Amino acid sequence: MGLLRFSSIFLASSIPFGLATNLYVSSYNGSITTLELTSQNGSYQLRSMYENTGCSPNPSWLNLDQPRGYLYCQDEGLTVANGSLSSFSVAQDGELTLVDKAATITGPVNSVIYGNRTGRRSIALAHYAGSAVSSWTLSQNGSFSFLQSEFFTLSQPGPVPSRQDAPHPHETILDPTGQFILVPDLGADLVRIFGFDATTERLTELTPLKVVPGSGPRHGAFWNPDGVTGANSTTFLYIVTELGQTVTSYAVSYPAAGGLAFEEVYTSKTYGPNRTEPAGTAPAEVAISPDNRFLVISNRNDSAFSIPTPGSGNSSGTELSDSLSTFQLNQDGTLTFHQLAPAGGSYPRQFSLNKVGDLVAVGLQYSGRVVIFERDVESGLVGDSVGVVQGLGNVTCVVWDE
Repeated sequence: MGLLRFSSIFLASSIPFGLATNLYVSSYNGSITTLELTSQNGSYQLRSMYENTGCSPNPSWLNLDQPRGYLYCQDEGLTVANGSLSSFSVAQDGELTLVDKAATITGPVNSVIYGNRTGRRSIALAHYAGSAVSSWTLSQNGSFSFLQSEFFTLSQPGPVPSRQDAPHPHETILDPTGQFILVPDLGADLVRIFGFDATTERLTELTPLKVVPGSGPRHGAFWNPDGVTGANSTTFLYIVTELGQTVTSYAVSYPAAGGLAFEEVYTSKTYGPNRTEPAGTAPAEVAISPDNRFLVISNRNDSAFSIPTPGSGNSSGTELSDSLSTFQLNQDGTLTFHQLAPAGGSYPRQFSLNKVGDLVAVGLQYSGRVVIFERDVESGLVGDSVGVVQGLGNVTCVVWDE
């Protein structure tokens, strides 16, 4: 832990002058890096501030509990027998201090915090290589304790045996009511559904959503068109499939008998309808814009653009870039393709929009960098690259602290 390096890029954005915003970046190289975005002389500066290796050897996902001031990190354990879960206290300047760490089932790649916002809370982890979901009880002081684990099996490999040899849970998603956790399982072609006990917060598996065989669901996002959540509100779920290269919307309902019910509404390639994505394209992250009007997806391995090498200054160097797809959200749950934009490099494993929605931070795994793009809130279009930090290793996640 300590001061890492000073790499600065001047930006133009709507962040108030004189205020600092931190971002946290996890990387398979073993570190969490704190980036700081500050105003300076009417422009903005992005710089690396701290590096912490407390989540090593292979950090895969970050979950920020901002109200309580803790950052949770999953270590996928690619080079060791087990994964791990770590918690860090977060200082105002973004410096992290390790609070707790425990071994987990191998392969944790994603997590979500659930439970009582002001009282008892837990965190659920998706274990890709471990074919499992685990949950841990969180304490007010940042420590945690094991709660339960649920393992899954397949009777036979799926239609894509090289990727569907076993269940591979890839994400944990809290539904808008805060009562259910959804787990896209790439290996089993399921979106697993869990309810949980309001007192103990132990998970109970319910009837899953079955997706197209061989499509490999990876990540998802809920959308309430009217911005109102609740069992009686209009709700849609968007699932991105990694193997099928699709995004599918489902109308979600809450039956009186319990659980969730789904009705398929719309499916499109992540490149948009009537467009052909390059062979090997692997969609990854999906998110709803803060203004509730657009859906954004990252496409890995499509090499759709040739761009100036980020951070190269006046150099004429160019490189191939993967892409970000933007769709307009329609009231009936369908999508209208809106834009295909450069992601800033290779393998955009994950991205995050800031609260205003005028900046997008993209974590580029194979390029080893984070790139920040301008985004026009009104039009929903992703614009130019306005900031980059290089040399971060295999980036797996980047989150804003606002």
